Amino acid sequence: MATYLIRRLLIAIPSLLGISLILFTVLALAPGDPFGELATNPNVPPEVRAALRAKFGMDDPVMVRYLRWLAAMAQGDWGFSFASRIDVDTLILQRVPTTLFVIGSSQVLALLIAVPVGIYAALRPYSVFDQIANTLAFVGFSLPTFFTGLLLILLFSIHLGWLPFVYQADIAATGWRWYWEHVRQAIMPVTVLGLFQAASYTRYVRSAVLDVARLDYVTTARAKGLSDGAVTRRHITRNALIPVVTLVALQMPAVFGGAIVTEQIFRVPGIGSLLITAMLANDTPVIMAVTFVFSCLVVAFNLIADLLYGWLDPRISFR
Repeated sequence: MATYLIRRLLIAIPSLLGISLILFTVLALAPGDPFGELATNPNVPPEVRAALRAKFGMDDPVMVRYLRWLAAMAQGDWGFSFASRIDVDTLILQRVPTTLFVIGSSQVLALLIAVPVGIYAALRPYSVFDQIANTLAFVGFSLPTFFTGLLLILLFSIHLGWLPFVYQADIAATGWRWYWEHVRQAIMPVTVLGLFQAASYTRYVRSAVLDVARLDYVTTARAKGLSDGAVTRRHITRNALIPVVTLVALQMPAVFGGAIVTEQIFRVPGIGSLLITAMLANDTPVIMAVTFVFSCLVVAFNLIADLLYGWLDPRISFR
């Protein structure tokens, strides 16, 4: 497995280089200028504006700027945020824990709902439970997250007053009270993202289990006298989860992108809200860093999915 992992990482390097070049070129050619507000500010002399542009190399050719950015990234320098006036890596590291907490919790919730519901519905096709699960799944992924988010805010924040609808990163509390406040304010965004993903995952789990349950080796296992529970756990579920792993791995970057809307609704100080703020301010170093991180997530989760294949299916070998 070590050889396979090293080979995959080496293959990922040119892919990430190509992605970074395309992203940097698109952002460099896009309209807008991070120093645009300085041009309209009469208090900033023209020579100061020119000195700043020369310092950050804004007038250099695109390829020269890209090579400079790439060399700096290789040394751990992610650039400087023109809007926030701090280093980009510091700015991102301030937002990452919140995003990982919300996204990770929502994915755990989605899988805890989708896997058992999808398996139970597939083992009893066209039953009342299956029909109810399918109906709720269709409704779940038909409703956009901003709509369900607003509904939860109206119900639990405005009418009932149980949960806060504005996420605060700095909580003036200590001990268990601090943890409880973080959990309390994360309930609604985690629920919105988790239920939306669970609706999609449930359909895939049900379809995968139905396909596996009809295969010959499942019939053979039952003919040998294995109990239904053993057949379901050892022969159906494990093999049915292989395409589901692919779906979850490929959906993770999309989940981070979809969390942008949810973070805006609940004012979650995460990566998504940072990206929106940077785009409105034409803060290209932050935009480049965040989008490149999303690209790295695509490559990383594809690798994780391939490694999980070998664990789920012993027939798969890493060569």
